[in-house]
Parts: sequence; structure tokens; C-alpha cells
Amino acid sequence: MKRYIQYMTVVLLAINLVACSDFLDKEVDLTLGPEDVFDKFENTRGCLANIYTYLPDAFAGYGDGQFLAASRDCMTDNAISFWNVHRYHSVISDSYSATNHWFAEYFWERNFTAIRAANTFLTYAKESVIKNKETNDDDNRLYDRYIAEAKLLRAIFHFDLVGYFGDIPVIGEDEEGKPIIFDYTNPEEMNQPRTSAADALQWIADECDKVKDVLPFRYKQEELNWGRVNGAAAYALKARALLYRASALNNPSGEKSRWSSAATAATDFIRKNSGESNPYRLYTTEGNDPKQNYYQCFVSTPHLNNEYILSRSEWTTRALEEFLTPCGFAGKVTAVGRTNPTQNLVDCYETINGLPIDQDPAYNPQNPYANRDPRLEQTILHHGSVWGDAMQEEEREIDITYGTGKDYKALHGGTVTGYYTKKFLNNMSFKSPTTYVHACPIFRYAEILLNAAEAINEAEGPSNAYQYVNQVRARVGMPAYKDMTQEQLRERIRNERRIELCFEDHRFFDERRWKLFEGKSASSERNEPRYKQVYNLYGVQVNPKASTVYTYTSTELYRTRAFSSPKNYYFPIPDAEIKRLPNLGQNAGWELTAGNDSGGEESTPVE
Repeated sequence: MKRYIQYMTVVLLAINLVACSDFLDKEVDLTLGPEDVFDKFENTRGCLANIYTYLPDAFAGYGDGQFLAASRDCMTDNAISFWNVHRYHSVISDSYSATNHWFAEYFWERNFTAIRAANTFLTYAKESVIKNKETNDDDNRLYDRYIAEAKLLRAIFHFDLVGYFGDIPVIGEDEEGKPIIFDYTNPEEMNQPRTSAADALQWIADECDKVKDVLPFRYKQEELNWGRVNGAAAYALKARALLYRASALNNPSGEKSRWSSAATAATDFIRKNSGESNPYRLYTTEGNDPKQNYYQCFVSTPHLNNEYILSRSEWTTRALEEFLTPCGFAGKVTAVGRTNPTQNLVDCYETINGLPIDQDPAYNPQNPYANRDPRLEQTILHHGSVWGDAMQEEEREIDITYGTGKDYKALHGGTVTGYYTKKFLNNMSFKSPTTYVHACPIFRYAEILLNAAEAINEAEGPSNAYQYVNQVRARVGMPAYKDMTQEQLRERIRNERRIELCFEDHRFFDERRWKLFEGKSASSERNEPRYKQVYNLYGVQVNPKASTVYTYTSTELYRTRAFSSPKNYYFPIPDAEIKRLPNLGQNAGWELTAGNDSGGEESTPVE
């Protein structure tokens, strides 16, 4: 880890307290030691609040307009970033190494800092200060709740590490049951072999079991406690961790028992939730309009949304509107839409008949957006989509005519695929811009249903899996699945997951845990439907004056993705860490040799 996070406990506490000033009534005395800090309830609560600032956040990049202001799905086959200096390009092109990759350093250092903060809290928080009274409200046995919150947050940080790095050091309790506060100035404390990803995921699930029924499943006063982890988040994390553990990347022998455990974890959430007086549920509009249900789920105030189980925070901003809206909208501010969905993703949306587009004779590639899954129009802006604030006379059809369209390309924004992102995007006036409340869910109820469907289908076959995936489809009026083989339903569940959870930080991990890259290459997959291809990236060129209006071709920026197996399943551990802590070991394919510090030089060509 870099030297700026190599702090002793007292310094870390001081930084934590400064960051949590909203929770404190007065300035913090930076000379206080940990015992003195945790002698005050306000300081203790502030330290816990600070740990929450490390939660994963799919919107974090939008605060950095130069390098990150696009969806992280731009590291996948779902989207491409228009802006050529965005750091997502290095993942698509495999043009980085263990010495120069911002994402590797960010996720490694940030999560270990967060784990250390959680363990510091677990070590020094005092029951005598927090109190542990029996009450009839959310503060019942508050000390136990605070400890459970910190443990669950610590588990979430470990899960984030597994997703990006695979095998990780598990920093929980020592042999005496005391939380480990590692000292970066002493390499021996961290210079240990990593725990396998599968075992780390099981540890995470076990941690969830310790706290899932200590925490309120859902807070009674949610307006006061929104954003805090609860029992539902613990059930949800366990379900996701065991789903990943059962998947091919972490279960090469295909042990069915792992899928059974994952199925049980997901259905445990559903069972527990069904007994609640205020259960989580799929969001629907007042009129249950399938043409609005999905879109409105993400632009409605998140803490009033019964589908959101946990989100990092609410962010009042217009950054997403500026960075997602097609580039032709301008006024007092200018749109620079930079998250460009691929044709691969667009083709995933079935026809309204519930069939893949290559299996429905009614599908017309020259009228491609008619009679499709309603989520397509609610997620993606395409040529002819109607957008803009009607009250300010800005409403019009999107024009992505190749080369000349108003929304095709501008100096600082545009599309390299023929598409823009509508999900999470409010229809802001650019003549009279305002701000909106945004939050990207970490867990939401639709994912729980899809987790259950996937795990049950793998563990026992389709019969008991249909009900869960069909609930997600019914929300948008799509036909129910039935009469499929296990293999057929597996393909449809994966497709359903891709479109339902797009732009929420799932695709990067899903395409890896399913090992979609194995057994194929850019050349071998070209005869498959575009939605099944993972190496080749496609877009659309629109020419309204030609007989063939829509021409489907490689994207303007990439013809293929670079992906080497097993190297690109995980990010490299930062090379400085390997040099300092050699027993960690580097991820396969990222080992550096003398004179070789370029990821591009190590990369195996796709063809």
C-alpha cells in the first residue's frame, strides 16, 4: 500500500473524525488517542459513519469528468466510453500492467483502508459509551447493532476485493478473536499467502450469518437510517457471495452443493422478506405502467424506493445528466454523452413476444426498436428516441445520423456506437439546468430474484426457478418463461440479468464468473448472434436517406476487445505491494520480468 495510508491507529482515527464532521458537534482534538476518542458517543458514531464512505459506488467516477465520467460497464461488452482518455479503455485494450493501473491501486488500497477502519472501530468501540438498552425502536441494543454494522461493512469490502483480485488476504480476527489492525510499517503483518477466492467468499457468507439477524431486517424509521446496512443487506451479500462461489470461475469442478447453498441463501432472503410488514418489492409506478416501471425505478428518490436494499449514498448533482445526455443538447450547460451502449447489449433485448431477435420472424432489423422488451426504451436512447424538456421547448427526436446528426458527435462528446444511456438519466432542461438526487444501488430486490433463479436452475433444474425470473419479467409486461431445458433457461437467465442489471456494476463480474471468454475467440464467434459475442464489439450506423437505414458494424473505436486467459479475469495486485509483500503472490499473467512493465507487451493477441 502507498505511504499515504500507512498510519498508526491514532492518526487514522483523527482522519476518520475529520471526515465525519457532519456527525460531530465540535472540532476534534487531534492529540487524542483511540481510548479518548471512543470515550465519547459522538466520536464513536462519527467513526462508524466514516466507514460507510468506503462503500462501493458505481457513480463515483462521475465526479471525475476528465478520466472516469462514464459507467464502469465501459470495461465490458455492454458499453464503450466516447472520451478517449477515460481509464476504462485500458481494460478493454489490456494496455496496462501491475505497475501502472489506476483501478488496481484504487480498489486494492481503498478497500484495505476501509477494512482497517472497520477493525479499528471493532477494537475500540465501547458498550459503556454506546449503551445496549432494550428498546422498541431501531436503536434496540445499539452497541450490538453498531458492531454488526461494522462487521457487515468489513465483509462488503472483502467481497469487493475478491471480485477484482480473486484470492485475497482475509483481515478478520486473530487467533484470540481480536480484530486485526494491521500496521503497514511492519511488512511481516501483511506478508502472508492469500486466501483462495472460494474460501474468502465462504468467510464473507459466514460473517453475514453472524450479523444478519442482529441487525433490523429493515429499519422502521428508514428516513432516518436510510443508507445504513441492515439485516436485508447481510442476507443479500450472503446470497451474492455464495452465487459467485458456485460459479465456474470459483467452482471449476462444478460442485452442485455450492449451487444448492447459493439457492438456499437467496430463498432465505425471499422467505424472510415475505414475513416483514414492509417488505422489499419490485418498483412499480402508480398505474403499474410496464413502459415506465423500470425507468422510474432509477430516477425516483432512492430512499423512498422499496426496491433499493442498500445504496452508497444519495448525490444531488447534474453530473449524470451532463455526462449521459446526447451531445446535441446545450444551453447554459452542454451535454457530453460518453457512455455509449453497444449493439451487443441492444440486441439482448427480446421482442415483445419473449423471443431473442434472431428467433422471432417478426423482428425487422430496419425497424429495430419496434415491439421490443419495454426495458430497451427505458434504458437506451437511440436514433428517433424522443428526449428533451418539453416545457423549455427542447423536446425533439434524437438524431444520430452517421457523420452529420446533431447527436452524432461534438468536440467533447458523442457516440461511437450509435447509442446513449437513458438509465439513471433525468430529462433535464439544458436552458434552465437543475440538479437531481442520484444513487446507484449496491443491492436491490430484482437482483435477489435473479440470484435465486440462477442458483436454483443450476442446483436442480428449471421447475422451481421460473417463478423468480418471471417476477422480474412481469414488472415490464414480458411473457413468462416455461418449458425450457436447464441449458435454455440458463441462457435466458443470464440474458435477463444482463439487461436488468446493466450499468449497476454487475456485468464486469458476471462475464468473468461465467467464464464467457473460454473456448472462443474474436474470429470463432463472428457467426454467432451479436448478443452472444464477447470479443467483438458492435454499433450501428444510421443513414435515414439510404435504402438501408441501419447498418450494423464494428464500433468506431474498437473492432475487438483484448482478453487473455487467465490473466484478464482479475486485476493485478499493485507491483509495489508484491515487492514489499512477496508472499502475497501475483495474479496469473501479471508477473513482471526484468525490463517488462507494460501490460500491452504481456497481452496475448485475440487473433
